[in-house]
Amino acid sequence: MKLIRENYLKMIRPYYEADLIKVITGVRRAGKSVILESIRDELHQSHIPSDHIIYLNLEDLDFEWIQTAQELNTQIKERILDEKRYYIFIDEIQHVEAFEKALASFRATLNASIFVTGSNSQLLSGELATLLTGRTVEFEILPFSFSEMKEYLLLNQMNYSDEMIYDYIKWGGFPLRFDFHEDASIQRYLSNLYTGIINRDIISRQSRLDRRVFMDIAMYVLANAGKEFSAENIISYYEKKNSRVISQRSVYNYIEKMQKAFLIHSVPKYDISGKKVLQAKQKYYAIDTGLQAIHTNTINFEDTFFLENIIYNELLFQGFTVFTGKTYKGEVDFVAIKDGRKCFIQVSYLMTSQSTIEREFGAFRPITDASPKYVLSLDKIDMSRDGIAHINIVDFLLHNRSLALT
Repeated sequence: MKLIRENYLKMIRPYYEADLIKVITGVRRAGKSVILESIRDELHQSHIPSDHIIYLNLEDLDFEWIQTAQELNTQIKERILDEKRYYIFIDEIQHVEAFEKALASFRATLNASIFVTGSNSQLLSGELATLLTGRTVEFEILPFSFSEMKEYLLLNQMNYSDEMIYDYIKWGGFPLRFDFHEDASIQRYLSNLYTGIINRDIISRQSRLDRRVFMDIAMYVLANAGKEFSAENIISYYEKKNSRVISQRSVYNYIEKMQKAFLIHSVPKYDISGKKVLQAKQKYYAIDTGLQAIHTNTINFEDTFFLENIIYNELLFQGFTVFTGKTYKGEVDFVAIKDGRKCFIQVSYLMTSQSTIEREFGAFRPITDASPKYVLSLDKIDMSRDGIAHINIVDFLLHNRSLALT
């Protein structure tokens, strides 16, 4: 798991000494704790004294008594013995009532570098965002990328071949799902995981959300991940299914809850000709295709929405800011930007006919921007043409081929 951890530690290391509060989020609950522990271990190895590293896992019974901001404040400050730099790690901080007040106090009064994880729906929202505006930096821990999946399988002496891309398309990259081998068992695990996220991060006992309505809306959004749809589409679907009216405000509220729980990402549209972001039109992609799969009846590999979802998540993993692209004659799947440079991407399953080849490569024709253009597909034969590069998706996911940017 060393390489998997290293991918995230590389992003976080530049912030080890920053006075910003480092907030580690994401749907992989265990993954967040592993990263926190890895940062702590790195600091130990870099000769930071042990008594200047404070680590609290608030799901440990030893710390069950810490339930309020004042109790957390007392515990931390009792362990601050001098004015030298301290490194404070707090895992699952949501168990502390008004924890944001304690964090704001630590940030203002201590010579400390602070790292926290917690419930996705509570971190970086509400009072925390207000009290600490501009004083936090967030790192999202994603499910396994395809390259991480390969490493994980080989490390655990499981079978791997490049043909497992089809398994990955269908069931995604949540680590524990690889403990199961039958489709029914994987689906049961993912369904239970999904229900747990809903219960823990969205619909608590204090929540006023209508559970049945939320589950219907969430099912529709995940099943249609990658497709462009509006609140009106969702309202129409819901009213036809339930013979019941739902407001546009409720729909947007439910989608926001899904985003805060890291079930989906919203992807704004980029007007390529106007070189600006269009806020009105957005797509949503699932954090993991396994969550998409459990909300659909069948998986059609020729339907590129699953593949688009995987490419979108991989682009995030590689540090790109991602948009869908609008031209004056149509669309391209993605505009990917990194370090101020961009490229354009089309995603296809297999280009087995001339019409498919023409459609995918022809999508770039209206674009006068000289930035690199790519078609990604599962074809193993290089079909590059007219200055547009073709890359095999498996090669891209395993980082055998990378995107050049200008």
